[in-house]
Amino acid sequence: MRDDAIGYLLKAASGAPACADVAAWWAQYRDAVRTWRNPMDRAVAAGFASDRAAWAFASGYQAALHALFPGIPEDRICALCVTEAEGNSPRAIRGTLRRTVEGWRLDGAKRWATLGPDSALFLVAARDEAASGERVALRVARVPSGAAGVRIEPMPATRFVPEVPHAQIRFEDVRLADDALLPGDGYEDYVKRFRTVEDLHVHAAVLAYLVREARRLAWPGEWIERAAAALHALRALAAEDPAAPATHVALAGALAIGERLVADADAHWAASAGDPAALRWQRDRALMGVAGDARARRRVRAWERLRPTSPAA
Repeated sequence: MRDDAIGYLLKAASGAPACADVAAWWAQYRDAVRTWRNPMDRAVAAGFASDRAAWAFASGYQAALHALFPGIPEDRICALCVTEAEGNSPRAIRGTLRRTVEGWRLDGAKRWATLGPDSALFLVAARDEAASGERVALRVARVPSGAAGVRIEPMPATRFVPEVPHAQIRFEDVRLADDALLPGDGYEDYVKRFRTVEDLHVHAAVLAYLVREARRLAWPGEWIERAAAALHALRALAAEDPAAPATHVALAGALAIGERLVADADAHWAASAGDPAALRWQRDRALMGVAGDARARRRVRAWERLRPTSPAA
């Protein structure tokens, strides 16, 4: 096993084979991550091996899932299923888990499941009906995509990174054993934390992809140096508590550095305007701004939690 993913991407060959579809990406991802220990290094290595932002994003997403759900299988594509018709807050989630004599019954519908059409395992957030009252209680269940009662409907391609598919998924009387449910609070322990873990791993994977393109296209060394520094920051933050406000403040700073790198890269991409990768990046660049409002709210809440409390009178 290796332990220096960032050093690797600064010296490895800068070419990347083209991947036409999810199947080709998945084979490449599995090959890229097999010699790395932790999920962040896997995100960096697989992002570097990607020929486009779409596959870097998919690589970071899978690495993030393995960081938060370490028991999920290595050899199958997985997807976290949270968002429903009304959103992804606890009160917006209407899907239910009900206790039965044999185990559990899952009913409901999800949308925007990343890599959903190709996933073999779904991690589904749903209401625990028996535990929910004034406060919604969520659990996360492992659901094989081939389980009886699971119906997968591909969604239209998105405007950017259209190679990455999404799906609507319906769960109708899906029967689950007790051990299919993960321990703990589905929202606090998994859904809420995943927003931070995904940001870390996806941004690292996309930055690693950009470093490979920077080396291939001979961008200035100064840009690559700043990107390497940003990757080291993201790697260090991945080892911190994803629920801690100090982690969120530092992550906001690291992502701001990444935004500056992306903006500064525009001029370098422009110098290679006819290159297919440059054209794809112009299409996909908006990926880095997705969920910007949610990140801003997370930063504000983190500073509020860190504010000193007044001593009692």
